[in-house]
Amino acid sequence: MDPKKGILFKLAAMLAFTVMSACVKGLDGAIPVGEVVFCRGFFALIPLCFWFLASSERITIPAAKNIGRLLAGSSAGLGGMFFGFLALAYLPLVNVTVLSYTTPLFTIMLAALLLREKVRIYRWSAVLTGFIGVFITLSPNLVLDAASGPAQIDSIAMIGTALALTGALCAAFSSIAVRHLNSIEKPSRIVLIYTLAGVVAGFATIGFGWKMPDFHQFLLLAGGGLAGGIGQITMTLSLRHAQASLLAPFDYTTMIWAIALGYLFMAEVPTGATIVGALTVIAAGLFAMWRENRLAKQAVREPTASAVR
Repeated sequence: MDPKKGILFKLAAMLAFTVMSACVKGLDGAIPVGEVVFCRGFFALIPLCFWFLASSERITIPAAKNIGRLLAGSSAGLGGMFFGFLALAYLPLVNVTVLSYTTPLFTIMLAALLLREKVRIYRWSAVLTGFIGVFITLSPNLVLDAASGPAQIDSIAMIGTALALTGALCAAFSSIAVRHLNSIEKPSRIVLIYTLAGVVAGFATIGFGWKMPDFHQFLLLAGGGLAGGIGQITMTLSLRHAQASLLAPFDYTTMIWAIALGYLFMAEVPTGATIVGALTVIAAGLFAMWRENRLAKQAVREPTASAVR
C-alpha cells in the first residue's frame, strides 16, 4: 500500500464529486432531476468502461446472496442522488455540501436503530453537535422580527434543506446496506452496479417531462456525468492504496472545492454562519470517526487478549 498515493486519489475524487455537484447546480433546476440522474449515470459509464478495459478487470455477476443488499444499497444511494440534486436547485453549493456531512451522523443513528449497535454517549454527543451545526448553517434563513412576533422563515431555503437532509439520510441507508459487502464484493463491481442502477432509474422517468437540453446544458450534463465517473474511479483507487480510516477525514475537503467553485462560477459567497456551522458539523463528524476507529481497535485487541489467556 502507498498512503500518499491513496490520499492523492482521495483528494482527486473529492474534487471530481464537487465538480459534478457544481455542474448540476449550474443547471439551476431547468432539467428534470430524473433526466439529470440518467445523464449522470450514462456519461459516467464512459470513464468506467475505459477503466475496466485498461485494468483488465472481469465483470462478473455478484453472488446471489449479495444481490439483495446491493439492490437495497443502490436504491438508497439513488434516493440520495435524487434528493441531493433537487436540493441544489434551492440552495447554494456550499450549503448543500455542508448538509451532506450529516450522512455519517445519520449512519450512527441508523446503526443504533436498525442494527442494534451499542452507541455510547460520546457518539450521541457527536450527532447532537452535528445537528447544532446544521441549525447554525440555517440561522441566516430564520429572520427574527421582534415587532411582529414570530420568526419569518425563508421557505425556499427550508425546502432545500429538507431535500438535502433527506438525501443525506438516504446515503446513510445506503452505507448501512453495503457496510459488510465491501469485504466480500469488489468495490469496482459495486460502483458499476450503482451506476447502472442510476441509468435505469433515471430512464424510467422519461415519461415525466424530459426536455431537450441546449448546448450549454448538455455540456453541464455530460461534464457532471464524466466527473462523477472519474470520482468513482479515483475513490476506488484510493482505497487500494490506503485504509478507509486514514482517508475518511479527507471527505471534508469538498468544503474547500465547493467554496472555490461556488465563488468562481456562481458568485456565491458563504456567510459567516455557514462557515461556523460547517466547522461544527465537520468537528462532529471527525470526532465520530475517531471514536469509531478507537472502538474498532479495542474490538480487535480484546479477542486477541482472550486468546493469549
